[in-house]
Amino acid sequence: MQKKFMQSTVLVMLLMALPGLAMASDSGLEAFFGTLNGWLSTVIFFDVFPGEPEMPFIVAWLIVGAVFLTIRFSFVNLRMMGHAFAVLRGKYRTKDDKGEVTSFQALSTALSATVGLGNIAGVAIAISIGGPGAVFWMIVAGFLGMSTKFTEATLAQMYREVRPDGRLMGGAMEYLSKGFAEKGMVGIGKFLAVMFAVFAIFGSFGAGSAFQVSQSLGAVKDQIPFFAEMPIAYGILMAVLTGLVIIGGLRRIAQTAEAIVPTMVIVYLLACLWIILNNISGVPDALSKIFVEAFSPIAVAGGIVGAIVQGFKRAAFSSEAGLGSAAIVHSTASVKYPVRQGMVALYEPFIDTVIICTMTALVIILTGVYNSPETEAIRAAKEGAALTAVAFRTVADWFPIILTLSVFLFAYSTMIAWSYYGERCWVYLFGEKLSIIYKVMFLLFIVLASVVSAANMLDFTDLLVLAMAFPNLIGLYLLSGKVRSALNDYTSKLKSGELDREALR
Repeated sequence: MQKKFMQSTVLVMLLMALPGLAMASDSGLEAFFGTLNGWLSTVIFFDVFPGEPEMPFIVAWLIVGAVFLTIRFSFVNLRMMGHAFAVLRGKYRTKDDKGEVTSFQALSTALSATVGLGNIAGVAIAISIGGPGAVFWMIVAGFLGMSTKFTEATLAQMYREVRPDGRLMGGAMEYLSKGFAEKGMVGIGKFLAVMFAVFAIFGSFGAGSAFQVSQSLGAVKDQIPFFAEMPIAYGILMAVLTGLVIIGGLRRIAQTAEAIVPTMVIVYLLACLWIILNNISGVPDALSKIFVEAFSPIAVAGGIVGAIVQGFKRAAFSSEAGLGSAAIVHSTASVKYPVRQGMVALYEPFIDTVIICTMTALVIILTGVYNSPETEAIRAAKEGAALTAVAFRTVADWFPIILTLSVFLFAYSTMIAWSYYGERCWVYLFGEKLSIIYKVMFLLFIVLASVVSAANMLDFTDLLVLAMAFPNLIGLYLLSGKVRSALNDYTSKLKSGELDREALR
């Protein structure tokens, strides 16, 4: 209790000092992030495709990894979805289940991280750059990413450990260090684990806080002019609301996510459905554009390869499949068999990318805002949320209010989940006692994002988050054999009826 009070006091003092820190020099921050982005881009996004257009190595890395794992596990992403739904409903709970949260709470927390501004802003940006064809490849990436997510969550359960304070620690940093150690590569495994943890920490500052604030502000200030004049006030508000939750740790985060995620997803999907129904006559043409431009050079940037790059890039940012982030929370789920939680994790990319991103894409294409002259300035600034707000306004002047609410909830839920990811990686590197330092830094980035341009935030986020796939996918390749054996054993027990007999009635 005393520790929580001290943490609260430190966070309150920080928030009181933030206005002066963040307003110190807008131009200085812009210059800093511009220079940093240029350096990181050279290292992470080097081109592996001869000639034009560019194919960043990290995108190719994600594509190959997702295809490999889908084939390796005999399309587990499709054949086990029915069983995974039964697990989510609690049908296969056993007396031997051990963990901190339920499977549904773990999925809700993971979804609260993935169902964010990537679904609203990221999709709009992908279409404005790569054309409608990027949507097709985004959906393909979502289906393939289901296999990647299954592998990550399963390994996180296999290699999780109980910390001295009783909390579970799992994720890519654990299966990289321990999995490689089992194969006699202790040094390499430790190096990759540290690399992942560092990328995840900085990625949480970008994807988990800065990007969410930067993009949501574009939509919110349109409805609340005060935040247009005082954007830092929005950053401070979000920092305060986030701080109130993250102080309570995983259980409070999971409970908040469990309450917010289903509601915000339903509200947003109903709003999108309303716009689609209002433009129902244009749906066949929109679907035709998505398919035709996926395989033709009509796409805005780079033809077929450009559409593929934008589709997979935004899908990876939205669903996080291949990045290893969600594995951190899936490791805490209470299940008897590791592959069982892996199957639950299948639903993340399906809900996030295949369903929600596709609905957003149809709204963007049907309303024509992705290539309208009136939205040129918004597209140039990469303010995806604002672009989606324009699409919502085509139905009614008041309709963007629904989007604003969705944007706010999406951003908020993502921040509280990513704060946990980053905090666990911080603890892995520096220990529990210094976790308060991470929380302070996380909240600081929330405020800074309100005074730094959306374009710089988007680039910063892409670079750091996608970099997590470097070490993570190496681990998935090396340890896929262990996951395959566990999956075969589990499916054999399922077919024999053993799993049904041991389930609690």
